Amino acid sequence: DVQLVESGGGSVQAGGSLRLSCVASGDTISRYCMAWFRQAPGKEREGVAAIDSRNGTAYADSATGRFTISRDNTKNTLYLQMNSLKPEDTAMYYCAADWCWPDASAADLTNRGQGTQVTVS
Repeated sequence: DVQLVESGGGSVQAGGSLRLSCVASGDTISRYCMAWFRQAPGKEREGVAAIDSRNGTAYADSATGRFTISRDNTKNTLYLQMNSLKPEDTAMYYCAADWCWPDASAADLTNRGQGTQVTVS
């Protein structure tokens, strides 16, 4: 199994930017679909962005044009660049391995990190 550790969250004002990182260990992420999802208190989990093994990407409508997912296989790290942040982006953000969102189901989500909090005011 691959272990995932997210970082880069924080508190920012609306319109600001953050770059989330997800460092993997135990296996190489280059062969996996990787994704970011988020969950706010009292709300359902929401897929945000995903990148497949050939670097094809997918985004939620809410993220399109503002967020960019990328991966650095040499560093075994997944990123999420978030620009023009809005208060509704406030949530805990998680990265997931081997989860080919949006095609994969929630039941397929079996390998994720502990999350990093993003708060936008």
